[in-house]
Amino acid sequence: MSEGRRINFKSPLFAIFLIVMVDVLGFTIILPLLPFYAQKYGASPFLVGVLAATFAVCQLVSGPFLGRISDKYGRRKILMLSQTGTFAGFVLLGVANSLPLIFLSRVIDGITAGNLTIAQAAIADVTPPENRAKAFGIIGIAFGLGFIAGPAISAALSPINVHYPAYVAAALSALSILATWKLLPEVAQKVDSSENAKSANKLLEFLKRPNIRWLLVEFLIFGFIFAGFTSGFAMFVERRFTYEGRPFGATEVSILFTYSGFLGLILQGFLIGPMVKRFGEAKLVAAGFASMAISYAILGWADTIAMLVIASTIGSFGNGVIRPALTALVSQTAHADEQGGALGATQSLVSVGQVFSPLISGAIINSSASHPMALSAWAIWLAVLGLLGLAVRQFLANPAVRQSVSK
Repeated sequence: MSEGRRINFKSPLFAIFLIVMVDVLGFTIILPLLPFYAQKYGASPFLVGVLAATFAVCQLVSGPFLGRISDKYGRRKILMLSQTGTFAGFVLLGVANSLPLIFLSRVIDGITAGNLTIAQAAIADVTPPENRAKAFGIIGIAFGLGFIAGPAISAALSPINVHYPAYVAAALSALSILATWKLLPEVAQKVDSSENAKSANKLLEFLKRPNIRWLLVEFLIFGFIFAGFTSGFAMFVERRFTYEGRPFGATEVSILFTYSGFLGLILQGFLIGPMVKRFGEAKLVAAGFASMAISYAILGWADTIAMLVIASTIGSFGNGVIRPALTALVSQTAHADEQGGALGATQSLVSVGQVFSPLISGAIINSSASHPMALSAWAIWLAVLGLLGLAVRQFLANPAVRQSVSK
């Protein structure tokens, strides 16, 4: 998080790290439990997908808007607004005793879901372009720590009372608001509001720029892959694997998420910086998509817990390198006064994947007896599309190609 190996506790990056870690911890407490929580109140696998898509639709609308207004009014104020919505959503989820209330809780959380976008923009504010991949790795470290501790808390509390994890998540969200208020300094924004409005008011404007268009396409593909298996993984393993004669449940899913979180922590906490220096962001993105394709191929044929662990290990590498490397490339390509808008655009595209991919995954699991193969084939196809998108971008980036196209 800082130059060298020592942590600079006075650095804004350290404050951002603490804020994101607490926020992610609340999210990861809920993540492995939510499908089982919804199924308790009568949701089918497809409706579980609809639940994930509902949150994503709200996030799709709010993400770029919150990113843009944080460019204008400051990261700290808007981040606290976003965190307050997360807190309210978790409180409602804790008291929910019906499927409509569960859906309402996700709507409230979704319409204020700009935490990650604003945190990324704050990182870009205080980090030079050449160091951003490593700096964005702190988001990965926060996710890694969250995936280690959050699912463990969920596994411990859900057998006692299925509502307790939501209350703990709400308490952690309240703590993240306090941490933002006390720890995060407001960085002066050197933003020409009229220019910012022209350059960052719509996602379509970023898609018109050749140098950033394919980066955003790759973010969209990554969002499809990540959302499809994040939302469907619990139901996938519940129907595919057993432990001591019973189907996998919240405890087993939480353990797998904890394992993936540990791998993500090692990768993004210690390895992402040296790997970027040696290979560059583009090669890491390619390796990430290839790893995800291999992981889902193994998962489709997995019939033992050992194969499941191997697939999770390979997939964790793909997930771990793609997001920070792509985020760094987008940040380096966007203008200094539109970081919030550009990173909000990436979150919007991830949200598009989160809208449609859970619906597809849920429908596959709901209707197909051979869903392991079908679900894996869907994810492999997307990973290959990611590799093709990367190849197109590299081809168009060639100066000779650009010159011939311009003629």
